[in-house]
This record gives sequence, structure tokens and C-alpha cells, in this order.
Amino acid sequence: MKYFLLWCSISFSLLNVTAQNFDDYFIEKTLRIDYIFSGNDHSETISLDQMSQLPQWAGRKHNLSEIIRDGNGQISVFSSESNKCIYKNSFSTLFFEWQTTPEAKTVRKSFENTFLIPYPKEKVWVEIKLRDKKGFYQLAIRHLVDPNDILIKKKGASNPTPYHMIHRGDSTQNCINVVILAEGYTQVEMSKFRKHAQITCDEIFKHSPFNKLQDKFNIIAVETPSKDSGVSVPRTNKWKETALSSHFDTFYSDRYLTTSNVKDMHDAIAGIPYAHIIILANTEVYGGGGIFNAYTLTTTGHRDFNPVVVHEFGHSFAGLADEYHYEGGDIFDDTYPHNIEPWEPNITTLTKFAVKWKDMLAPQTPIPTPIESADKYKVGVFEGAGYSAKGIYRPAYDCRMKTNTCKDFCPACQRAIEQLVKFYTE
Repeated sequence: MKYFLLWCSISFSLLNVTAQNFDDYFIEKTLRIDYIFSGNDHSETISLDQMSQLPQWAGRKHNLSEIIRDGNGQISVFSSESNKCIYKNSFSTLFFEWQTTPEAKTVRKSFENTFLIPYPKEKVWVEIKLRDKKGFYQLAIRHLVDPNDILIKKKGASNPTPYHMIHRGDSTQNCINVVILAEGYTQVEMSKFRKHAQITCDEIFKHSPFNKLQDKFNIIAVETPSKDSGVSVPRTNKWKETALSSHFDTFYSDRYLTTSNVKDMHDAIAGIPYAHIIILANTEVYGGGGIFNAYTLTTTGHRDFNPVVVHEFGHSFAGLADEYHYEGGDIFDDTYPHNIEPWEPNITTLTKFAVKWKDMLAPQTPIPTPIESADKYKVGVFEGAGYSAKGIYRPAYDCRMKTNTCKDFCPACQRAIEQLVKFYTE
């Protein structure tokens, strides 16, 4: 407990020391940077694709040069004059997940990735570091950005995709701005999409701690029309022409629904104030996915739509890990090395448990905590999480990040969400 409180005290003291005024280095616009990530199971290369200017900045203005979720990668911006870090954010990508699959052992592939940073006043260095298998962050690319570069495209200044606010908290500058996109809804189905977008908003705010932080969020529904109704299901040879080209069977996992067309997704919302993305897929097939600081994608026609969209938002917004596991193994079973502490706040391998939820344990709580004692301990250290039945532990017997039947996030996840919201907005 003392160790955790000391760590928090030092961390937030550093935030106060290193914080800088947004207006010192940035203007109220966004620099969108598109990259190509490529590689195989043991190597990766990042290449700059293109850059664009968006007409406003809808990300955080607080704690600009710090992060509280490490992610699988980190993007940092440095002043070219002083080399001072003036902005930093963390992320995960579909590419990282693919690297843990059997396919990555036999072929190299490339993936689109897009990042948003505040538009700099002067030249800056942008660098991306990637987390290696030992948990260290290695420099993958560093490049100079001139904000006056004539090849930076201007996007979103006129004729944005139709959208409307479905939940208003505070001003764009003081809120976390979330967009909800339509996928697989034709133009005549947009009333159906609007209904599902409102359900999404309502469901998120039913859960703690989102329910007491509603004034920290703006949520916008964006009507991105598709030519075909529904989404692609490759295993049944059904391919659709949709706004974001999403499909099931990602990495040959039936229920994993994602899109690789990241640039198309960001093009569709250029000019709309956003920092986080939820995509609603018009299909009854069960599935979805959530990638930290990238997007949530889930289906609206399945009976478990309501709990699943909240679960996936837990991934994409808060960086929470899956707390379930597979007894017989699964394609994602090798995602987390058992001798390295995961960066996600709600799972642990016990290698650095002190910085997770150890301070939340009641006195005399056994580590690990026996499942048969779950009724005795509201917060514990229960084995089975992160897709592995052994060697990875979760904070509670059940949680929204474990099952669709659980009514809420566990206490450790709730604290992690609240910490992140306050970090972004205060």
C-alpha cells in the first residue's frame, strides 16, 4: 500500500513539473499521421505514409507529455529546438495482435495505422517506440515534421459526413470526444443506426464509473452509409461493400470482427471533433473487437449487443485486458508472456504486482486467491485471465471484462477507468 501511494505521489509530482501550456507549442488543429506497420512474428518496420491537417483539436489538453497506460506502442512529439517532449500518447494496433498468431511465423504483412497529435507551431520530431517481448520500448521510427510542409493535406474543412450529438457533457476542449460510426447500414437504415448509437451511449453510462463521469464525455453519432446492408463473413463466403470494409474471421478467429481500412475510417470523420472511435456493425452475427486508442467494433443485431459494446469500449478507451481464459488454448493464448508484467491495469503475471491492484486487497488476502474463496474477497488475485488458464491473474471472480452476464466492471477496472478519465480532463 505504501509503495503504491509513494509511486502515485512521485508520478503526479512529475506531471506537475513537466506539464506545459498547450498554446506554447500547438494550435487548435490536428496533425493526422498515417503509417504502415509491417513485419512478421519477430520483426517490425514502420514507414511514414502521409500527413493531413484536420480543422480542430479534440484530444486532451491536460498532461500532454505524460501517459498512464503504457500500451503496446507509444508516439511522442519533441520540440526540434529543445528536444523537450511536448506530447505523448500510447496505443495498440491490430498488427501487434497479428504478430502473436501462427500466420506471422510464415509471412510478412502490413497494416495501416493512424495517429492524431495536436498541430505543432514549429518543427517537431515525432518518434514511435514499440514494446518488445521483454516489455521494453524500442525506437522504431523518428522523423522530422515541418508544420508548413506543402504536402500536408487539408482535410475535413467542408462537407463532413452527417453527424449529430447524442450526449453532450462540456465543451469540446474540456471533454473526451467519442464518435460512433455506422458500418453496414445503408442510407435507408440510418434511423436504425441512430437507435443503436443511442443504446450504445445509454449502456456505457449505466456502468460505473462512467455513470458518474457523464459530464466528461461528448458522444457523436456519424452516419457513414454503406452500399450493402450487413458486414462480411468470409467463412460463409459473404463479402459486402461497406463504409469501413470490416469483416469477421480476423486471424481466422470466427468472432473477431475488425477493419484494416484505418485510413478510410479516419477520412470518414475528418472535420468532426473526435479522439475515440466506436463502430457499430449492422449484423446479427456475434462478434467484435476493441483495440486500445484505435477503435471499438461490435455488432448490433445480437442479443448480447448491450454488454459487448461496453466490454469492447473497455478495451479501446481504457486499455483494459480480457479477463477470461481458455482451458484448451486459443489462437490468442500466446499474447502475454508469463514472465513479463502486462501493461494493462487489470491483469498481472505477479512479476510487478505492486503497481497493479495490490493496494486494493483486504488484509490477509491470499495471493493467488483460491476461486472457492471468491465470495470472501471482493478484490483478489484469481488465476485465469488474458486467454491463459494458468500464470495470468485477474482482480475479481467476475467482471464486465470477463463475461457478458456480469453487471459491471470489477473494482480494479472501475478505478483504472476513473483514473484515465481524470487524467484526460483535469
